[in-house]
Amino acid sequence: MLRLILGGCCAVLLLANVALAHFGMVIPSASLVEDKQNAAITLELSFSHPMELVGMPLVAPAGFQVVLDGKAEDLKSGLKEIKVMDHQAWSAQYNVQKPGVYQFVMEPTPYWEPAEDCFIIHYTKTILSAFGEEEGWAEPVGLKTEIVPLTRPFANYAGNVFQGQVLVDGKPAPGIDVEVEFYNRDKKYSAPHDACITQTVRTDPNGVFTYGVPFAGWWGFAALTTSTEKMDFEGQPKDVELGAVLWTEFLEPVRN
Repeated sequence: MLRLILGGCCAVLLLANVALAHFGMVIPSASLVEDKQNAAITLELSFSHPMELVGMPLVAPAGFQVVLDGKAEDLKSGLKEIKVMDHQAWSAQYNVQKPGVYQFVMEPTPYWEPAEDCFIIHYTKTILSAFGEEEGWAEPVGLKTEIVPLTRPFANYAGNVFQGQVLVDGKPAPGIDVEVEFYNRDKKYSAPHDACITQTVRTDPNGVFTYGVPFAGWWGFAALTTSTEKMDFEGQPKDVELGAVLWTEFLEPVRN
């Protein structure tokens, strides 16, 4: 009996010590708008460990906007507080009016992570195509750090290879770890090992990363760097983890 108790305690401790990746999340109700009947989009903004469905509070974002044809529209005033994974999150409604490629971008309020002794700021975006328009999906929006897709970030099949370029201050970022996770919201999958929860790839000398997406759903890519500037926490200067996060949906073909 003592062995069973000790074994159970060890298992709990090991699970508690698993390092789960943080992801800012901007998930729209659709990644493609093909007709006016589905032109009303709902977007959920949250902060979580998406594969394990472990939520964290997302206080009111510092900014939320949509960029279309190089012009930004502020959407922050339309945010409404909701719960995602039992934690504070936000939703927004957006009516797509015309053909275009819409880039939705969230800048969060810095999040203090005591376990890592640093602040976390994940600049998070997702890209939506409307009414067949595909021009402009590879255009950066000018964030402190961001992932610029090199593969079209919508209308992709599961199994496709996805590539993106990580920019920091507008310049390619070589040798950067990019964490990859699946949004497991239907609890369809379980990782065979804890090490499989977060996949990791690294950018090449041009800041480009490559990942083969194994199954359908929403996938997040988070390129992590450390800011050259520190932030104050209780009178002490602390590091700031910057994340360039991109969410994109991969689809299964329809069987006839």
